[in-house]
Amino acid sequence: MNRRTFLCGLTLGPLAAPLAVAAQQMGKVPRVGVYTSTPAGKDALGVGLRELGWIDGQNIAIDWRGAAAGEEAAQMEELARRHVDAVVLGGPLRIRAAMQATKTVPIIGIDLESDPVASGFAKSLARPATNVSGIWLDLPELAGKQLQFLREVLPAVNRVGVVWDDRVGGPQLAGAQSAARAANISLRPISVHTSAETETVVKRLLVERPQAILVLTAPVIFLNQARIADLAHESRLPSVSPFSTYPAHGGLMAYGPSFPAMWRQAASYVDRLLKGAKVGDLPIERPAKFELVINLKTARALDLTIPPSLMLRADQVIE
Repeated sequence: MNRRTFLCGLTLGPLAAPLAVAAQQMGKVPRVGVYTSTPAGKDALGVGLRELGWIDGQNIAIDWRGAAAGEEAAQMEELARRHVDAVVLGGPLRIRAAMQATKTVPIIGIDLESDPVASGFAKSLARPATNVSGIWLDLPELAGKQLQFLREVLPAVNRVGVVWDDRVGGPQLAGAQSAARAANISLRPISVHTSAETETVVKRLLVERPQAILVLTAPVIFLNQARIADLAHESRLPSVSPFSTYPAHGGLMAYGPSFPAMWRQAASYVDRLLKGAKVGDLPIERPAKFELVINLKTARALDLTIPPSLMLRADQVIE
């Protein structure tokens, strides 16, 4: 069984060591640190925890923190000084910074860019054997599906600009390039590292005269997806991203894992850790829910017709 098959077929049994119960009986409420840049992530994790019986302020204390790109090192230094039983955070840069800050605090990561084993976050998918586990996308071929959807909307497309972060997006770009070659599409990639350079980067990309824009995943891109969607819209270019939240900001389409669902999924890791499981024994999972989201309002503004076959496959249509 290869590791992709393993991720798809993985099922987890309950782990019930009652450490959290014992801690509460002794008067100690477990504390979890959470770094997230969006209310949607915070809300989804809170819902997942409540479903599992963990109520913030009653039997668990959740220490919420914002997660601005570029501040990973400082935030993780702060983490190392705090007395938390686990930490939940997203993005490969933040996960790596957390691993450098602590070798003992369990880290639950959400990562859309990395191969967890090749990146050194885990020894294996079935048993990470480090202080990190969580949810990894690791599906670089997903970019091929996004290019396919672009071509269904724009059959003549043969030149696509790509917004990516070269620090973390290598596998995704390689997957996009492979799919583009097969479809006779030329890619024009341009990398972004900071929020401040987002507008400049996208405007530089427009010089290449793309017919559409493929937006890959990265923490800095997630934080700036609204501005990227605006710039694509202003330039009258259809755009697609793996972020399920992208069309709500005005982008044309998204195909990828449901962002809120991943944070809700992370709650099960917190639950198992607080019941006594060791983070190094918890298998890495793939996102449980994928969505195709289409912004029909944006399509009309761009004078594009969404084929009925694509509309029928959409999980969500924004009118």
